[in-house]
Amino acid sequence: MASLDALMRANLLEVFGERDADRRLDAIRRTYTDDVVFADAEGGVEGHDALNAKAQSILDGAPGFVFRPAGDAYEIQDMGYLAWEFGPEGADPVVRGADMGFVRDGALAKVYTVLFH
Repeated sequence: MASLDALMRANLLEVFGERDADRRLDAIRRTYTDDVVFADAEGGVEGHDALNAKAQSILDGAPGFVFRPAGDAYEIQDMGYLAWEFGPEGADPVVRGADMGFVRDGALAKVYTVLFH
């Protein structure tokens, strides 16, 4: 079973940061429960296919941008927290935010994303 730290980093880098659709789908299958719920300011999605489409949409809207952790991941019981930055590689971030993930049966069951302004 993956650690909560590993799950939070996989969520950020292997799913939302992965531009290769096949590798991203493999990461989704090993990182989340089948009924995963993802929510952000734009709304929510449920399930692997919807999460995959959400990640693709974000990446399509920001060509050349990369996600990177903005510090360590933190955990409290079944909740993980990881702050992140998003922007052109090697440049200052354009967007900053954080993910809060909740684990069930060794996988992320819920992920909430908050953007910092």
